[in-house]
Amino acid sequence: MANKARLKTHFTLFLISLLVCFFQGKSLSWLNSEENEVVMVQSRHQESPRRCDFSAGKWVYDQSYPLYDSNCPYLSTAVTCQRNGRPDSGYEKWKWKPNGCSLPRFDALKFLGKMRRKRIMLVGDSIMRNQWESLVCLVQGVIPTGHKKVTYNGLSMAFHALDFETSIEFSWAPLLVELKKGPQNTRVLHLDLIEENARYWRGVDVLVFDSAHWWTHSDQWSSWDYYMEGKSIYKNMNPMIAYQKGLTTWAKWVDLNLNPRNTRVIFRSMSPRHNRQNGWKCYNQKTPLEFFSHPHVPEQLLVLKGVLRRMVFPVYLHDITTMSAFRRDGHPSVYRRALNQAERQHPREFSSDCSHWCLPGVPDIWNEMLSALL
Repeated sequence: MANKARLKTHFTLFLISLLVCFFQGKSLSWLNSEENEVVMVQSRHQESPRRCDFSAGKWVYDQSYPLYDSNCPYLSTAVTCQRNGRPDSGYEKWKWKPNGCSLPRFDALKFLGKMRRKRIMLVGDSIMRNQWESLVCLVQGVIPTGHKKVTYNGLSMAFHALDFETSIEFSWAPLLVELKKGPQNTRVLHLDLIEENARYWRGVDVLVFDSAHWWTHSDQWSSWDYYMEGKSIYKNMNPMIAYQKGLTTWAKWVDLNLNPRNTRVIFRSMSPRHNRQNGWKCYNQKTPLEFFSHPHVPEQLLVLKGVLRRMVFPVYLHDITTMSAFRRDGHPSVYRRALNQAERQHPREFSSDCSHWCLPGVPDIWNEMLSALL
């Protein structure tokens, strides 16, 4: 009996070792498959060593970029830096190389195939519109004239790829929660109200959110006079506490109203600004920064990660903050409009946009990441 027990134990251990070898081989097979090159990126659960962290890597010069030219008809004037007279174009030719994995080149037909009969909506501020214009320009070149159109509804807009029954939409909601008129024409930011904006988000297959910059505008540029929560009204509040309250309202809406079987939700982290006091930190910059002397994680990103961790709904964090912080060369600077002959002689006399991004440019890489996520 003892011999039989020993044999049974040895056989069981043998089977276990075979299974371990089998699954070890399986776990490495994703490295060899072009189709599944990236198993998962940037989720709120990053404990698995097999997941590709797209947020860490380096910028590599690539002559094959950009993926479209500045004549794309869907670009707004403020981001068409080449058309506005920017003399250099090297900022268009950098791709992002993550550490330990690769980022697939954007494939317009593949993206449209994945989005067939679906709606994808980018929700947020003007930098999210920056990303929407990039995404539309990335796909529109493979769609014949007459098979695509853009519709406008106030500050929101949608690009329709008719043959694919796909719409790529932008919805203006820079604070996500509601900003309303109060007594004496005051502006009141309701930290616990969101439905007025959220009604547009229902029935969408892929939702990509962004909200950060408007929460930290200086008093001179603030969009509200008072905060309100329930029946309580506040003149002053720590901006990060207000941001956390607003994001928590958004998170509760997502948890209560969306089904992860039907809707994919992605939250893009804040886009870095390269302003300094005199506003010229991004002017005449032609290459990415090589390193940071003092790496800094913005408070908004810490708040956002905290809110996402407490959610039930699986929201994916698309972290573009650090990678974009290297790219102070990618902003419009003074080329947010065409300068006349006299202005071109003394460009430093004009204000510089170090927040938005030239297109083609950095947001194209964000969209390569977004395509990999999907």
